[in-house]
Amino acid sequence: MVQRPTDLGKSIKVLQVAAVDVTIGILLAPLIEALGRDGYEVHIACSPGPHLTALEASGHRVHPIRIQRRVRAVSHLRSLWLLYRLMRRERFAIVHVHTPVAAALGRVAARLARVPIIIYTAHGFYFHELMPSWTRRGHVWVEKALARWCTDALFTQSAEDRDTAVEERFLKDDRVFWISNGVCVDSFALPPQPGLRAKLGLSQENRIIGFIGRLVREKGVEELLTAMQEVARRNPEARLLVVGDTLDSDRDRRTARRLKETLRRSGPATLVKFAGFRQDIPQLLSIMDLLVLPSHREGMPRTILEAMAAGKPVVATNIRGSREEVLDGVTGLLVPVRNPPALAEAISRLLMNREEATQMGEAGRRRAQESFDEKMVVKHQVAIYQEMAERREAQLTRKRAHVQ
Repeated sequence: MVQRPTDLGKSIKVLQVAAVDVTIGILLAPLIEALGRDGYEVHIACSPGPHLTALEASGHRVHPIRIQRRVRAVSHLRSLWLLYRLMRRERFAIVHVHTPVAAALGRVAARLARVPIIIYTAHGFYFHELMPSWTRRGHVWVEKALARWCTDALFTQSAEDRDTAVEERFLKDDRVFWISNGVCVDSFALPPQPGLRAKLGLSQENRIIGFIGRLVREKGVEELLTAMQEVARRNPEARLLVVGDTLDSDRDRRTARRLKETLRRSGPATLVKFAGFRQDIPQLLSIMDLLVLPSHREGMPRTILEAMAAGKPVVATNIRGSREEVLDGVTGLLVPVRNPPALAEAISRLLMNREEATQMGEAGRRRAQESFDEKMVVKHQVAIYQEMAERREAQLTRKRAHVQ
């Protein structure tokens, strides 16, 4: 019989660490809720923000610790010290870290505080195949050092990242777990929302190409804007709906300003609509004809999964993560990175071939239901938590018996 944490005599204390509250409030909320239902006492440490405030208001145990995503030595040392003090005071059994900088600081602090179990989720290793080889090797070395010194289990959302971690010998095979990524598929099954087009300044005749993400260079938004000029020439009713902006913690603040300034100078204001940050993503997807994500680097992008769950075809770049989600020619189209002509061709193909686009969207929804349901992803992680907790309890039992 499998024991739950409450069967082990007391609730197991877990700390989730991330740099920004958006990660906790949106991406990790299902895992936090599932752990709570299973008897774990879950704490949260990340930079202050509205999501953290909302979590505290709903009864979660939160610890505001500012963690800069930019390289700031003094700030990082302060964050490290605060994390260490928190871990020593609360005596967590498990620390689970997310996002690159927070993952590095959190793991070092956890090892110094002698936390028994340290888990790291690589939502996408910072290094990738398009990096110069020497830069990539440097990042690989850092990841390997952190894995070997202060990581007990490595979760990867991307299967390619899992293979890389094993090939590079970050940890032993049985301590590297591919957990994938997922969304609540049913919440995206919405019919087109009446009146939403008009509120966004779009007509019923417009064909809507959606982009959802941060307005930073590595998301490929500059190439997308260039591609849209050709798309609009072939499809006069085409409109690009840009959902998102930059976070306060983003290093790249120039891209968004440059894009908006370019639009003001060149005048294609009717071609592109900026919606900013939104909470109604399922509703926005319901009015889109397709989603485009032309990123230079990704982990396992949630945006694509949301579009698939909504039954929309996807145009994405042929990179790690995106190519695991999009089956080229089946659920969408993959194009080379930084290639506006190829991007324009793929978008135009789906706009001009409605039957093919519909079939791809339906195939994408089926794939999301079968392979990317967040319930399965969360269940897998909780099972690993339970296995590690039971193993730790068995070790302590043997140690106590030996002492006696």
